[in-house]
Amino acid sequence: MVSRYRDIRAALTDPRLSADTISPALKPSSDDGTPVMFARIDDPEHHRLRRMMTSHFTFRRTETMRPQIQDMVDGYLRTMIDKGPPADIVRDFALPVPSLVIALLLGVPPEDLGLFQHNTTVGLDTRSSEEEKAQAFAAMYVYIHELVERKEREPGDDLISRLVSDYVNTGQLNHPTVAMTGVIMMQAGHETTANMIALGTVALLEHRDVFERLGRTDDPAVIANAIEELMRYLTIVHAQVDRVATEDLTIGGQLIRAGDKVLMNLPAGNWDSEFAEKPETLDIDRNTRGHLGFGYGVHQCIGANLARVEMQVAFATLARRLPGLQLAVSPDALRFKDSDIYGMKELPVTW
Repeated sequence: MVSRYRDIRAALTDPRLSADTISPALKPSSDDGTPVMFARIDDPEHHRLRRMMTSHFTFRRTETMRPQIQDMVDGYLRTMIDKGPPADIVRDFALPVPSLVIALLLGVPPEDLGLFQHNTTVGLDTRSSEEEKAQAFAAMYVYIHELVERKEREPGDDLISRLVSDYVNTGQLNHPTVAMTGVIMMQAGHETTANMIALGTVALLEHRDVFERLGRTDDPAVIANAIEELMRYLTIVHAQVDRVATEDLTIGGQLIRAGDKVLMNLPAGNWDSEFAEKPETLDIDRNTRGHLGFGYGVHQCIGANLARVEMQVAFATLARRLPGLQLAVSPDALRFKDSDIYGMKELPVTW
């Protein structure tokens, strides 16, 4: 178990630690040709595939989506406010915004979002059996695979259509690879950001001065840094990131033998006092560059720029539109998910 910030960063950039914990250095595919998880592929194959995706998630490209994301946030907040309190931030705001963003980006019809929301919950629930998790993933994979085939016949202005046009039709990618990538992006694109918006709202309501400051400021730098600090403070990926050693090495003075599995505790790393002084304090003025909230190294979250824009817009707008927002239940009554991704089942609020 690696828990110190500097050791985690070193481990996540060490090529001797493989992300393919089942069969390091082997071609990342199963017998039927279906690729394994994108996060389980090592370089150079990982670099080849990631390079095809990164141009769609650059800072510049995701910034062009800011007005559209602002419209979505305004729309869901307007509906929630018009209905009047109490409301459920998870149901009415935190979940639908990133779900719609990633669906439109990939070309998934919004009316089909329920399939992904349900099956992602099942797949990440620590109480689900392995069979239930496999069935949930299979349902999403089959859907996206059929969508890829449909986009090949009827392309649109979306990421899956562009991947088909640029890479499938040129023989650089196959349908299973695009389908697997689409599933992972749908899962990560709505679940993690939704959890961050809900948990971040709780954290901000617990730190009223920060919430009020976000509601007053028009400074994008203040808003951006607040999001980075929330990512450090909350670190919602609670499943330990694992790697397997392909040869003997040393981490933090500890000898790791070839074949040993190494677990990285990202929340512990982000709360390492050598990285963040008084880590238990939510300080939106601290320099949090290099936090581990999006992972680190070559497997760092490819959608980090998009998630940042979504959270910047969501939190700033929420604080500005609802300065009187407060919990509708006591903090002790809040219900959290039994999930590998830290999150909330619901968040009752009033104003």
